[in-house]
Amino acid sequence: MEKSRIKEMCGKVVFAATAALCIAAAAAIFIFIIMKSVPALSETGLGNFLFGSEWAPDANDVYGQPLAGSYGILPMLVGTLTATACALLVGGSLGFFTAVFLSYYCKGRLKAVFSSVINLLAGVPSVIFGFFGIKVIMPLFNMLSPNGNSSGLLLTSVILGMMIFPTVASLSKTALEAVPRAYYEGALALGDTRDQAVFRTVVPAAKSGITAAMILGVGRALGETMAVVMVAGNSPQFPRGLFSSFRTMTANIVLEMGYAGEVQMGALFATGGVLLVFVAITVALLSLVTSEKKNGGRGGKKRGISLFGGRKICFAGKVFSVVSAMFALAFLAALIIYLLIMGLPHLSGQLLFGSYEYGGEISILPSVAATLMTVGISLVIALPLGICTAIFLNEYAGSKNPFVRVIRGAIDVLSGVPSIVYGLFGAVTFVTLLGGSYSIAAGSLTISVMLLPTVIRATEESLRAVPMSLREGALALGAGKLRTVFTVVLPSAMPGIIAAAILSVGRVMSESAPFMFTMGSSIQPMPEGAMSGGTTLAVLLYYLSGENLYTDEAYACACVLMLIVLLLNVAAELAGRALQKKFQGEKNAKKKSRRRRALEQAKENG
Repeated sequence: MEKSRIKEMCGKVVFAATAALCIAAAAAIFIFIIMKSVPALSETGLGNFLFGSEWAPDANDVYGQPLAGSYGILPMLVGTLTATACALLVGGSLGFFTAVFLSYYCKGRLKAVFSSVINLLAGVPSVIFGFFGIKVIMPLFNMLSPNGNSSGLLLTSVILGMMIFPTVASLSKTALEAVPRAYYEGALALGDTRDQAVFRTVVPAAKSGITAAMILGVGRALGETMAVVMVAGNSPQFPRGLFSSFRTMTANIVLEMGYAGEVQMGALFATGGVLLVFVAITVALLSLVTSEKKNGGRGGKKRGISLFGGRKICFAGKVFSVVSAMFALAFLAALIIYLLIMGLPHLSGQLLFGSYEYGGEISILPSVAATLMTVGISLVIALPLGICTAIFLNEYAGSKNPFVRVIRGAIDVLSGVPSIVYGLFGAVTFVTLLGGSYSIAAGSLTISVMLLPTVIRATEESLRAVPMSLREGALALGAGKLRTVFTVVLPSAMPGIIAAAILSVGRVMSESAPFMFTMGSSIQPMPEGAMSGGTTLAVLLYYLSGENLYTDEAYACACVLMLIVLLLNVAAELAGRALQKKFQGEKNAKKKSRRRRALEQAKENG
C-alpha cells in the first residue's frame, strides 16, 4: 500500500514538473529578449526607438560609442499594424461568413468537404502562401499597380488574410455551434426568417467566441514572417498606398539579423520585445473575452444589437456566406493545382535523390534528411512533455488551482509568441549552449518549445473526450490513479494523441524563420549528424524562390512540401475520425445495453 502511494505521488510530481516547464519556457523567452534589448534601448533611447521615423542602422555601431546609425522602428510598427488591420478585414470577414455558412447553410458531405478545406488551409506553410503570392497573385495585381509592381500593402493583406482565414473560420464555427439550438428555433417561432434567425439571434449570441477568433487571427497576422518578407517589398518606410513597398517588424528582424552589428542586433532583439508586448496584449484581450463568455454574457438575449437587421440585409449576409466559402474552396484548389502542374514536371532524379555540394546542382535530399531529423528529435522532446502536462491539467489539477491558471496563461503566451521571436530565443539560448554554431539539435530544441501548446491542447481535448465511466470503473476495480491513466485513459485517447503528433509534424514542416536562426542561413549539404547545420524544406523553398536562379527547383520543392502537408492532414483527419467512431461506438453500445436491460426488466414485470 505504501509502495503504491509513493508511485502515485511520484507520478503527480513528474506531471506537475513538466507542466511547470511551460511557465519556465514563457518566462525564459521574456527574460532573454529583455536582457538583449535593454543595452540597445539605453543607447538609442526608448522614445527614439519607438517613435523614430528613420531606420538606417550602422553595422559598426557598438555600445559605449557615439551612434552613426538611426534606429527608429515607427515605420515598421505602423506597417505591421496597418497590414494586420487590413488582413483582419480580409481574412476576418471571409472566416466569419464561412463559419456561418458551415454552421447553418451547409449539411452532410458538403459540410465535411468545406471543413477539410479549412483544415488544409490551416496546414499550408507560410512560405508556400508567399511563393503562391509572388508567382500567381502578384502578376494579376501588377496590372492594377500604377508602376507595374504590386509588392506592398494590398498584396500583403490578401496573403495574410488568407493565412488567418482558417483560424477565424474554425473558431467562429465552434462559437456558433455552441449557441443553444433553442435560440435559433425561438427566433423562427417569433416570425423571423431563417436568415434573420441566424444573423439577428445566433450571431450576437456567439459574439464572445467570434471576438476571440478575431483576436487570435490578429495574433497570427502580427507574428507572420516569411510570407510577408516575400510580398511586402521590405522598404523601411511608412505604407504610402496599396502598392507601396513597406516593411513589418518581423521582416525587419529576419532580413537584417544575419549581418547585424552589436547595437543593430540589440535593436532587432528590442523589436522582438515589442512583438512580445503585442502578444501579451492579445492574450490579455483573449482572457477578457473568454471570462466574459464564461460569466454568461450572451448577447443573443437582446434583439436588434447585431449589425444585421432587415430581411434584405440578412439575405445579403447569407449570400456573402456562400460566396466566402466558395472563394476559400477556389483558392485552395487553385493553390494545389498550380503547384502540382508547375512542380511535378521538374521532379527529376537529381533533384529528389542526388547529392548537393556548394556551387553544384540543387537537390532536396539533404533538406528532406534535415527535416526528418528535426521532426524526429522535436517529437521525442515535445510529445512526452506535452502529454504529461495535459495529464496533469486534466487528471490531477483542479480548475480553481492558482497554479493551473498560471500554467494555462503560460501556454496561451507560448502559443501566441511569433515564430521569429522563437528563432531569436533559440539563437540566444540553444545555439549558445550547444557550442555557438548552427545545428539541427538547436533547431529541434527551439521548435520543441513551439510545439508544446499544440501537443498540450490537442492531448487535453482527447483526454476530456474519454468517458468518466471508464475512469470510475478502473478505480472501482482497485486500480490507482496513475495506473488508471496509463492503462485506461491514455489508450482510449490514443487516436487524438496520434492526431496531435501528426499536427506537430505539420507544424515542423511549415516553419522556416526559427530554423534560419538556429540551423543555418544558407543552403546546406547532407547533414552529418544532429550537431551539423541543415536546411529544412520550407527554408530551402524560401531561398530557391528568392534568387530567381532556381525557379524550376522552387516549383518542385513547393510541390513536394505541399504533397507532404496534404498527406499529414489526411492522416490527422483519419486519426480524429477513428477517435470519434470509437467513442460513438461506446455510446451506442451503452445505449443498446440500457435498452436490453429495460426490455428484460419489462419481460420480468410482464
